Amino acid sequence: MGKLFGTDGIRGVANVYPMVPEEVLNIGKAVAYVFKEKCGKKKPKFVIGKDTRLSGYMLENALASGIASVGADVLLVGPMPTPAIAHLTKSLNADAGIVLSASHNPAEDNGIKIFSEDGHKLPDSVEDEIEKYVLSEKVKTEHVKGDLIGKAHRVDDAKGRYIEFVKASVNSMSLKGLKIVLDCANGAAYNTAPHILKELGAEVIVLNDKPDGLNINLDCGALHPEKMMDVVKKEKADIGIALDGDADRVIVCDEKGRIVDGDHIIAICAIQMKENGTLKKNHVVVTIMANKGFDIAMEKKKIKVVKTKVGDRHVVDEMRKKGYVLGGEQSGHIIFSNYTTTGDGIISALQLLKVIKEKRAKLSKLAECMNSLPQVLVNIEVNDKKDIRRLKVYKDIKSAELKLGEKGRVLVRYSGTQKLCRIMIEGENKREIQKMANGIAKVMKKEIGA
Repeated sequence: MGKLFGTDGIRGVANVYPMVPEEVLNIGKAVAYVFKEKCGKKKPKFVIGKDTRLSGYMLENALASGIASVGADVLLVGPMPTPAIAHLTKSLNADAGIVLSASHNPAEDNGIKIFSEDGHKLPDSVEDEIEKYVLSEKVKTEHVKGDLIGKAHRVDDAKGRYIEFVKASVNSMSLKGLKIVLDCANGAAYNTAPHILKELGAEVIVLNDKPDGLNINLDCGALHPEKMMDVVKKEKADIGIALDGDADRVIVCDEKGRIVDGDHIIAICAIQMKENGTLKKNHVVVTIMANKGFDIAMEKKKIKVVKTKVGDRHVVDEMRKKGYVLGGEQSGHIIFSNYTTTGDGIISALQLLKVIKEKRAKLSKLAECMNSLPQVLVNIEVNDKKDIRRLKVYKDIKSAELKLGEKGRVLVRYSGTQKLCRIMIEGENKREIQKMANGIAKVMKKEIGA
């Protein structure tokens, strides 16, 4: 049996192993048991939140039952952004926080992300321990009887707690005079993000805030921002903000309706923080997926760049180790560690709005600090994640790298959460790199394609 935990928790199709009620109940038992042993408490507390997927109701009950059966209590907060659970875990003095979400994936998927009591994602060692009790050493609960059984409570003020926390990250800065188009992706932030922006005084045009359990991420949000871009131009708004299903990432567009991705947001904020003297140690952390144009922009401003493997947890780990305060991914997972322990799409958007207010500049002008090299990304479905260096396609990859030299790069890697291989190429000529990427994809499909 394979590993349960991937690069971002456990994920899969709802009602297909491992995201079936029976196994989620076992996961609940294992999580409660491991934390009970770890914290030595008689009755540890766990916060459970979810996004707006239909399967969340089914899996939430299974997870809560598993936890209660081991003798731990559950605090249910309902649909809330993933970063809200990280915050609420600390705010409610819980021992861990659990989110039922598959982030930007389609509605039929679901997943489990776990935060420790300090609001950070679990280290591999704790995940391995939980996995051991799910897959082999099943947790016994026959001895947990009577008042030893845990309870599940609803937390009524969770939404308000998170809203105030987010507003405090910018000292309740006034957004009066700004017109914002907000795309909630029919996801977890539908009931918090609009309130936050409106309470700060912005004029807000809200899109996709009517979740029905099946429309999360469907042609909307950070992965499909086209409608948001159109509305920004039509309404002459100052900025468009698109969140993903669990609101831990954000993609924005400027007043002309042009996309400003995570690389640009990090670059804009890093430059402003350096000028303000708040960019600790003059470093910023990004992943190997960051555009080469980001490196050039940071070099011009004498800001040092540290690169990690793909995945926001690797960025956070590096930031914590070295004490850096800004990091993130091109996809819009951005961590401002002065305010939050994980990627928070709403807090990231507010930090960008803060720069717009401080500089009194249009976003299009601020985004000129970085010029992205043309980049193409081709995804192919794979049956098997074989070592790329041992495949025939490796010769084609090396050949493309040689051809591009210093003026581009090739990055071929497997997705940590899906059965996909991602082929990313950057270079000066869009047509040339598209041809290269398609050629590599064609050879790879023949070798290991689904």
